[in-house]
Amino acid sequence: MARVAVVTGGSRGIGEAISKALQAQGCTVAATYAGNDAKARAFTEETGIRTYKWNVGDYAASKAGLAQVEADLGPIDIVIANAGITRDAPFHKMTPEQWQEVIDTNLTGVFNTIHPVWPGMRERGFGRVVVISSINGQKGQAGQANYAATKAGDLGIVKSLAQEGSRKGITVNAVCPGYIATEMVMAVPEKVREAIIGMIPAGRLGEAHEIARCVAFLASDDASFINGATISANGGQYMI
Repeated sequence: MARVAVVTGGSRGIGEAISKALQAQGCTVAATYAGNDAKARAFTEETGIRTYKWNVGDYAASKAGLAQVEADLGPIDIVIANAGITRDAPFHKMTPEQWQEVIDTNLTGVFNTIHPVWPGMRERGFGRVVVISSINGQKGQAGQANYAATKAGDLGIVKSLAQEGSRKGITVNAVCPGYIATEMVMAVPEKVREAIIGMIPAGRLGEAHEIARCVAFLASDDASFINGATISANGGQYMI
């Protein structure tokens, strides 16, 4: 029987590539999204992957949405916590609202996505959780104190849950993408983008499918002894 996977923010960008990679691997995939109904419809028409709309920053909405996925598709075996936003500003100009919005989605949203399905994974003795962090959660980034804090916090969640879930057959890992050629990055002014590429030893931006391959492996049965790990996929820009 195909494993059921949920990918938050799974109809666009890196999430879209992850959803497609898991589907190609034989999973039954549910992709969540927050607001772009037209893109979600087009994604479902293209792939046949069902989409579900909720705000990952809202625990009640996440719990209800995940319950609906399970009612439609079966028990959730794989969770990819990918949904994320940016609200960039220099720290002295950052508003409490900009701080809180990013915390709610990128950090609390990871809790809200994993927590409702964690008991079921424990009971069934199997689970794969992959959290999409960021190079900027590893090294920090000027103008992104909020974003970097959440992505660093995500790594703490991964390391803690890996220890809690291991004896129950659950692995929890992270992928930290560098700069990927998504809509968000490609919208950056060309001079800024060229400066970013100049810092990457590979001499180019990454592609979403390259991140998806990392995630698909970590979500597979073959990755059963990889737990609490962080895969840095950044073209050599930052090494730990």
